[in-house]
Amino acid sequence: MKKSIFAVCDLEASYACNLTEYLNERKATPFEVQAFTNVESLEKFAKENEIEILLISTRAMCNEIRELPISRTIILSEGEQISDLGYPLIYKYQSSDEILSEVMEYYVQDHPQPHILSLGNRKTKLYGVYSPIGRTRKTSFALALGEILAETRKVLYLNFEEFSGFEELFQTKYRMDISDLIYFLRQKEGSLVYKLNTVIQTFHELEYIPPALSPADVRDVTGEEWLAFLKEVMSFREYDVLILDLSEQVDDLFRILKECDRIYMPIQEDRISQAKLRQYDQLVHMLEMEGIQEKTHRIHPPVQPLQREGGELTQQLVWGEMGNFVRRLLWEEEGKNG
Repeated sequence: MKKSIFAVCDLEASYACNLTEYLNERKATPFEVQAFTNVESLEKFAKENEIEILLISTRAMCNEIRELPISRTIILSEGEQISDLGYPLIYKYQSSDEILSEVMEYYVQDHPQPHILSLGNRKTKLYGVYSPIGRTRKTSFALALGEILAETRKVLYLNFEEFSGFEELFQTKYRMDISDLIYFLRQKEGSLVYKLNTVIQTFHELEYIPPALSPADVRDVTGEEWLAFLKEVMSFREYDVLILDLSEQVDDLFRILKECDRIYMPIQEDRISQAKLRQYDQLVHMLEMEGIQEKTHRIHPPVQPLQREGGELTQQLVWGEMGNFVRRLLWEEEGKNG
């Protein structure tokens, strides 16, 4: 199915083109984004094509644009005082992620039903990263794995831990996180695909959904809800791989592990760690889920000290010992499968 049109019109050509290029490169944005640097070309295009969303600067906005049959118009404001134009405003000079998030927040309010089809027979791979042992560098491995896979594939990272520490680690504040998506899914308020675009963030090429702030938000989600959520994401977003950074607090953990195509399990060799692993193996056997073991890769990620200042955390992982470990692991697995 052809994507709907998202038009960006700004008389500042470099701004319109750069924003459009970014939005088109954004993995699985459910729109085809077109740039316009003058009103005339936009008018001509709109008379021959249906525009679903128009993001237009205050300097380009005019009566001729008002008369065009556009589903949703949003104004790019430079912070100037503006009398009521009858359209929502978005501040122009902020990150492209924030602009897209705000646009989709407005859009989802008016479009409760999905305007795109599922991806049919497309198969998104689920990679689970889990260990019954603590302090195994599980999240460091999962982030490095996601970043490296995202160099050649479309990847989404999801963290299911009670305490991820992401806001401090990445020096940011999240307006919304994965718990908002679960709430949206529960309310059946509309298409999750548009809501996803208000929440998703990026580490370079890797996209991720901010983890829940409260541990209760993780514990209160049932296994059925997690599976329904993952199904929605895979149905409407063109991802090659979803990386699930799991914890034992996830309800129905073994059922989710069963759905994974591949499981990476960081382990350690000390006596206590091995006792925990044997208990885990015993439980898998009792639950008659030996299939989980067949697709589990038990690994020993390296210890990599991370700088507190200077250098982004994920890039330190990617280009350090952890990144070398992940690349070697993927190369060996490709060799076995090839």
